[in-house]
Amino acid sequence: MTMSNSIPPFEITPYAGGEVVLRLSDIRKTYNSGELAVNVLKGISFEIRRGQFVGIVGTSGSGKSTMLNILGMLDVPTSGSYLLEDINVETLTDQEQATIRNRKIGFIFQSFNLFPYLTIEQNIEVPMIYNRVSRRVRRARALELAKQVGLGHRLGHRPTQLSGGECQRVAVARSLGNHPTFLLADEPTGNLDEKTGNEIMNLFHRLNREQNVTIVMVTHNPLFEPHYDQVIRLRDGLVVQEFPQGAFAS
Repeated sequence: MTMSNSIPPFEITPYAGGEVVLRLSDIRKTYNSGELAVNVLKGISFEIRRGQFVGIVGTSGSGKSTMLNILGMLDVPTSGSYLLEDINVETLTDQEQATIRNRKIGFIFQSFNLFPYLTIEQNIEVPMIYNRVSRRVRRARALELAKQVGLGHRLGHRPTQLSGGECQRVAVARSLGNHPTFLLADEPTGNLDEKTGNEIMNLFHRLNREQNVTIVMVTHNPLFEPHYDQVIRLRDGLVVQEFPQGAFAS
């Protein structure tokens, strides 16, 4: 699907800078299949600062999916260092990683990953339930987040009653439930038409600039690059280009 790289129809202030919240140093990942070793990531290093909107861009086979899994603490590197707000991720136990993942990373998936039998309010509450947030607090938070994404009037509906764009808005609201350090978005517009995809990008920009939400978006689509403060381009398991865009600075 070809997507437009049109600039969102509202003024966006330039990125003002913030402290480093995520740092990868010489990350390598090797998968072993019998006697064959497949080097997928070959020494990845970069850092992300609070309040940035970052794009990790790469074609199929570039290492993009493996990078996403490591950032989301769904996989561990073979070697190298991953610091999340100065927490050394690879020193954590599986249980500690699960706790940190739920509290500090908000996930947004291409296929939404909503529970069809739950209402919109209940879907938004799911990460907060795992974080043992009280029912009163999570219900108030779910209502607040639903309003932020324009779905405050749909709390009692179920995903099957919503459009694709509305489902992705629910997924965005859900990802914000525990006030995460950053949002990790995996091809979040991949299942949407161009108009709806641009609406989701507009929503990301509003969250990013108005609420200082740090967003890391993994995509194969280079046409989105003008939207980001920083682009990290992967090819064959290496960073081949890392640069600030400044697309909205002028």
